[in-house]
Amino acid sequence: MITSVFKKSTPLNLSLVVILILVFFLMYQFQDLSWMGSGILILKKVTILGVLLASVLITNFVAKKNGLSKDSSYTIFFYLLFLLFFPSVLDNLNLVVSNFFILLALRRLISLQSLKASTEKIFDASLWIFVAALFHFWSVLFIILVFISILFHVSNEFRNWVLPFIALFIVGIISLLLSMVFNVSIIEFINRNVATTFEINYFTNNYQNAALSIYATIALFFVISMFATLSHRPVLLHTSFKKIIVSFFIGVVIFVVSANKSNDLLLFTIAPLAIMATSHIETPQSKLSQEIALVVLIACSFFAFFSQL
Repeated sequence: MITSVFKKSTPLNLSLVVILILVFFLMYQFQDLSWMGSGILILKKVTILGVLLASVLITNFVAKKNGLSKDSSYTIFFYLLFLLFFPSVLDNLNLVVSNFFILLALRRLISLQSLKASTEKIFDASLWIFVAALFHFWSVLFIILVFISILFHVSNEFRNWVLPFIALFIVGIISLLLSMVFNVSIIEFINRNVATTFEINYFTNNYQNAALSIYATIALFFVISMFATLSHRPVLLHTSFKKIIVSFFIGVVIFVVSANKSNDLLLFTIAPLAIMATSHIETPQSKLSQEIALVVLIACSFFAFFSQL
């Protein structure tokens, strides 16, 4: 029954997911209503919601435009379900904005497959990644995906290898000017954000630990499924799926190396995992298998969300 709802992409399905995101967002925010007395905090909440919705739409666009999913609504549905594992991200503006810019970069890098306007796409993707790093420094690791994309498609042109450094220079200059205007120390900003820690002992309750464990298990299942079925997919899409896989693992590395660690950091893995999950559910299999996979995932995500409220 669930598969029949989301197997087609319709405005109704999109509206349903948007409404569900809004409902869960408000459920989380209404735990503490103190923010309603501050115009700045209200603006922050609205911004987070708006950027989250835009992130869902971009992920859906990347999947459909590049043939990574069929004409279904699974991608946006999976994005919602994976988001529910980490409800505290609904209050983390910096990570939500950083992830949004990474998705803009991913959109450009996946579209390199067409070999049209390659120079512009590489420059845009690099620029978005360095902008994302201003909100969460370690998202800069996604620049690895830029060089991998160059290697896949346009490695024979030297200027393509230089473009990321030009983008870095431009973002650096703009950051320097903004720091002068707002009287912010660049050195202090870098020192504060470049810190790393590999310890995973941040849990404030057992439910956060459980959410991470369940999410990791589900992610492992879909990643293995992607590796197992990649050779059976159209050759034209192999590089695109490889970039999705790489982006997922870069997100994992960001979680591992970042200081001030929290489950929120896994936000960078949600979009690629949603695309891999969609790819799995759309592979030829019995409807019962599809239904079981969706029901289990829904149950796990709901448990993770409500247990952490």
